[in-house]
Amino acid sequence: MMRRRTTLLTGCTALVLALGATACGGGGSPVTAGGGDKALSGQTVTVAGVWSGSEQENFQKVLDAFSAKTGAKTQFVSTGDNVSTVVGSKIEGGNAPDVVMVPQVGVLQQFAKEGWLQPLSKSAQSAVDANYAGVWKTYGSVDGTLYGLYFKAAHKSTVWYSPDALTQAGVEPPTTYEDMLKAGRTISDSGLAAFSVAGQDGWTLTDWFENIYLSQAGPEKYDALAAHQLKWTDASVVDALTTLGKLFKDKQLIAGGQKGALNTDFPGSVEKVFGPKPEAGMVYEGDFVAGVAKDQFGRTIGEDANFFPFPAVGGGTAPVVSGGDAAVVLKDGKNAEAGMQLLEYLATPEAAAVWAEAGGFLSPNKKLDLASYGDDVTRATAKSLVGAGDSVRFDMSDQAPAAFGGTKGAGEWKILQDFLRDPSDPKGTAAELEAAAAKAYRG
Repeated sequence: MMRRRTTLLTGCTALVLALGATACGGGGSPVTAGGGDKALSGQTVTVAGVWSGSEQENFQKVLDAFSAKTGAKTQFVSTGDNVSTVVGSKIEGGNAPDVVMVPQVGVLQQFAKEGWLQPLSKSAQSAVDANYAGVWKTYGSVDGTLYGLYFKAAHKSTVWYSPDALTQAGVEPPTTYEDMLKAGRTISDSGLAAFSVAGQDGWTLTDWFENIYLSQAGPEKYDALAAHQLKWTDASVVDALTTLGKLFKDKQLIAGGQKGALNTDFPGSVEKVFGPKPEAGMVYEGDFVAGVAKDQFGRTIGEDANFFPFPAVGGGTAPVVSGGDAAVVLKDGKNAEAGMQLLEYLATPEAAAVWAEAGGFLSPNKKLDLASYGDDVTRATAKSLVGAGDSVRFDMSDQAPAAFGGTKGAGEWKILQDFLRDPSDPKGTAAELEAAAAKAYRG
């Protein structure tokens, strides 16, 4: 499931200008894990995370760099998407990993409330304070205690497009939601559908909603809704659903119409824009779209696959929604002290540079030199993410209990799929969302 394993990623100046990004700082002075004197020789640090394939291979390069610095051996255990169940069973079996790379705020909070986590060391906390925007510290903390170090991030406010499709239709990348729909109709008139929508994967629909809601309702209401301090029946939710419904109900805009969208998964949605037989000009999803377009369909990012920032909605500012993986140390790990030294290393720009150079990675570490990234598109995306500072908001459904925000065929995923099928009753959909959220947050 791409959503739980987020991240990959001319002229991307539009992104930088639209998000008001500022230049990142240089390399900074890294924390020297283990003193740099092979102090951890003979010790093994076990790390669990969702990554597999190329993501696991690239993270292993980071772990290998840590080994070269400290002498520690590392062992990575891929958990699949259900991190919490796998880690819980390992703790119960007396075989807890030392470090877990947690892909959801809700799971980090669950682990902390179970009493499984060790607070970050003073050295790691100092590195977070020096190298990260405050918002990342907030998302790594529970009840005022910092447990999580965000090593890898995703930029989930990017709309990917075929430059050929836009050129043939005579349209420019839009800067407002209304202009995006207008441009989409012009693309449709030229022979291609405007958007490929991955409605078979409910998580993509939550991402559509979150970008619209953050821009239209603003960050304070976004935070309140994410914490369920604001009910889903609030007028701001109905307004956002109405805005989303303008796209969903316009058969001219969606490849295959609503039925086609509900039968399209995330990789299929990218194929409909960048595959051998294009059916649409644009696909909305995070920076990881680039990885699919490049690796599966041979597109050159920045040339025959590009993106524009998710546009501003209803007079709001352009949204910056993110996801990410936070490193945490388990109390029950056999080598938790060495695990904490790994976190201190992961907090450095030196560690982030290893994966940045390998590709398929964004770092929220503002001290990472942008030159570490291998292409201009990724560089511009990273620059905008870091430049957005504290205005970044973490994926809302990833903050929710899994029963509401992270379960196939249930909760928010299913309700938004039903809304895609029939977007005629935003108020009724908001009421369904509230009933499901209330039940999940109670329980």
